Amino acid sequence: MARLRFKALEALSMRKKVEFKLPSLKISDYFGQNAFGVPQMRSALAPEVFEKVVHVSHGKRVDKDTADAVAAAVKTWAMNRGVTHYTHWFQPLTGATAEKHDTFFDSTKGIEEFKGSALVQQEPDASSFPSGGIRSTFEARGYTAWDPSSPIFIWDTTLCIPTIFVSFTGEALDYKAPLLKAIEAIDRASTKVCRLFDRAVANVTPTLGWEQEYFVVDRALYNARPDLVMCGRTVFGHNPARGQQLDDHYFGTIPTRVQEFMKEFEVEAHKLGIPIRTRHNEVAPSQFEAAPMFEEANVATDHNQLLRDIMDRVAFKHDLKVLLHEKPFAGVNGNGKHNNWSLMTDTGVNLLQPTSSARENLLFLTFFVVSIKAVYEHADLLRASIASFGNDFRLGANEAPPAIISVFIGQTLSNVLDELEKNGNVKIEKGDNLYMKLGIDQIPEIIMDNTDRNRTSPFAFTGNKFEFRAVGSESNVSNPMMVLNLIVADQLNKFYSEVTKLTNKGKDRRLAIIEILRKYIKESKSIRFEGDGYSEAWVKEAEKRGLSNVRDTPRALDFYLSDKSTQLFSSNKILNEKEVKARHEIMIENYIKKAQIDSRVMGDLALNHIIPTAIAYQNKLIQNAKGLKELGVDNKEIISYIEEISQHISALRKNVNEMIEERKKINKIDDSRKRAIAYCDDIRHKYFDKIRYSVDKLELFIDDEDWPLVKYRELLFLK
Repeated sequence: MARLRFKALEALSMRKKVEFKLPSLKISDYFGQNAFGVPQMRSALAPEVFEKVVHVSHGKRVDKDTADAVAAAVKTWAMNRGVTHYTHWFQPLTGATAEKHDTFFDSTKGIEEFKGSALVQQEPDASSFPSGGIRSTFEARGYTAWDPSSPIFIWDTTLCIPTIFVSFTGEALDYKAPLLKAIEAIDRASTKVCRLFDRAVANVTPTLGWEQEYFVVDRALYNARPDLVMCGRTVFGHNPARGQQLDDHYFGTIPTRVQEFMKEFEVEAHKLGIPIRTRHNEVAPSQFEAAPMFEEANVATDHNQLLRDIMDRVAFKHDLKVLLHEKPFAGVNGNGKHNNWSLMTDTGVNLLQPTSSARENLLFLTFFVVSIKAVYEHADLLRASIASFGNDFRLGANEAPPAIISVFIGQTLSNVLDELEKNGNVKIEKGDNLYMKLGIDQIPEIIMDNTDRNRTSPFAFTGNKFEFRAVGSESNVSNPMMVLNLIVADQLNKFYSEVTKLTNKGKDRRLAIIEILRKYIKESKSIRFEGDGYSEAWVKEAEKRGLSNVRDTPRALDFYLSDKSTQLFSSNKILNEKEVKARHEIMIENYIKKAQIDSRVMGDLALNHIIPTAIAYQNKLIQNAKGLKELGVDNKEIISYIEEISQHISALRKNVNEMIEERKKINKIDDSRKRAIAYCDDIRHKYFDKIRYSVDKLELFIDDEDWPLVKYRELLFLK
C-alpha cells in the first residue's frame, strides 16, 4: 500500500499541464450550439409547431403531429453534428442520471429514423431502480416521457432528451416529475396573487441559480486512497500543519492545472447552454466553486445534474478527480450547493426584488412575507429535503448552516416588517394615501446592498432572492426545490383565500392584503433570526422558540411522513401517500447503505493496512531499542513511542472488532428506519470518531515512508 502511495506521488511529479485551447475568444460564438433550445427550435420548426412547444410548460400537451415534427427536426439537427444515437435522459431516485442509448438506424428499412413516438416515450427497465416498494423486482415496466420545458441536448455524441420517469402504474420514480408539478403549482398560485396587483400577469416562473462547490485532487492520488474511491470521502487522515487557517486560498490564484480543467468544462457547459458565469477558489485548499446565471428552476436543476457529469469527464482528461461529497476532508470546509431562488413574472418583474416605490413594494412584501410564513409552517419538511448521509457531516460545522431552519432577512427588512406590523391597523378615508398612513413611504429605499449576508443562516434573503444555503453539494437540487416551491405555493393559495374572504365582505383590497401580511408577520416571527447560527446561545434560543434541531438524517426524514407533510403533498397533487412513503423508504435505505460502506471501508483499512503497518514499524523500533540497549544508550524515548503505538493499535483493533460485531446485530433489524437509526447512533456516532482518532494518531508516529495512505498535505496541496 505504501508503494502505491509513492507511485502515485511519482506519477504526480511527472504530470504535464494539459493545454486547452478555447474554440473562440467570444463565448457567444458557441454558446448553446449543442442544445436544441429556443433559437434552434425557432429556425428548425414551423411557426405553429414552435408556438405549441414553447408553451407546453404552461399546461398544454404535445400532440402526435407536433411530436413528429419536432422529432424530424431534432434528428436532422443532431445527425448534422455526427450523432448516431439518442437516449431518454432521466433522474431516478439514485440521485444520479440514467440513460439507455438507441440508434437512429433502422436495419429493417436501411435508413435512419426517429419518430415522434420515440421522442415522447420510451420503456426502460424499472426493476433495478429504487422504488421504495412501489414496484416488485419482477415488475420491470417503467416509462420515460419527454419534458418539453427543458432543452434537448447533445452530449458525448448522443442526443439526450430530458424526461420524467414513472412506473407502469403511474407513480413517479424520479425527481423531475414532482418538481414539474410543484412548478405548475407555484405558477398557478403566484399568478392568482399577482393579479390582485396587476391583471396583465399571465404566469410566474420560479428561477434558480445554484452555486456548486467541489474539491479537485490528482487522479493518481485519488486512486491510491480506497476510501475516496469507495466512499467519496477520506475516513482517515490527520490534518496537515497548514490547512485553511491562513485564509489565503479563498479567491486566491487558481492553480494552473485546475484552471485549464475549468476552461474546458466551462466551454463544454456553454456549448450545452449552461450559463456558467463564475469560477473561484473556495475557502479550503483544493476547493473551488462554479456558478451560473439564474435560469428557470426546472432547466437549472437539469443543468446542475449535467454539469456534474461534464466536470467528471473533463477532469479525467486532465488527470484530475472532482470530489462532490459534502465532507471529503475532516478539519477543512465541506461542500455545499447554495440555491438562489426567486419568482419571475412573464411581464419581467422579479417578485422578490424590492424597489424604491411604496406601491410596488407592497407586491414585493406580499411575496416576501408569504415565503417566510411558508418556511415557518414547513421548516421541518424543508430540513428533511436536505437530509443525507453526507450532509450530516457538514451541517452545523463551521462552514455550513446548522440543522435548525431559520430565516435571515437583515436589519433593513426587519425594520420594514416591524413597521408594517406596528402601523398596519389603520383606517383610511377616501383620498387618503394608504402608503403614507402605513409609514411605508417613510421607510428608507430598499436596495440590494442594504441586505447583508449571514453565512450561518440556512435560508437567507440576499437582496432580490432567497438563498437556501443548507443543500448538500452531492444532492440533486430537484428535491429541495420541489419542497420549497410547493410550500410557498400552498401558502400563496391560503393567502389568496384569506384576502378574498375579506374583500368579499367589502374590505378594501389593499387593506385586506395588509391585514393578512400583518398576521403572517406576527405568526412567523420565531423563524426569523439575525445572529450567529453557530452559537450555543442560538441552539438554546431556538429550543425556546419551538424550532426543531434534528441533526441526523434518519430522524429528519420522519418529517416526510407527518400528517402535515402528507396532506401538503396530496392536497397539491404533487405526491400521493404511497409515493411519499416510497421516497422515505428509499432515502432511509440509502443512508443505511452508505453507513455500511463507510464502516466496511474503515474496518478494511484499519485491519488490513493501518494495523499491519503500525506493527511492522513498532517491530523496527523494538529492534532499534534492543540495539541501543546493548550499546548502553538510554532508549526511554523510543520505548515511550513503542508504548503509545501499542496503545493505539490495541484501541483500534478493539473498536473495529466491536463495530463489526455491532454491525452484524444491526443488520438483523427488520424495520429499516430502526436499522438506519442504529447505524447512526451505534455505528457512526459511537465508533467512527474513535477509530479515526487512533488511526490519525498513528499517522503522526509512523515513519512517513511506511505510511500506506496518501496524506492530506499531498491530496490538498499537490497539483
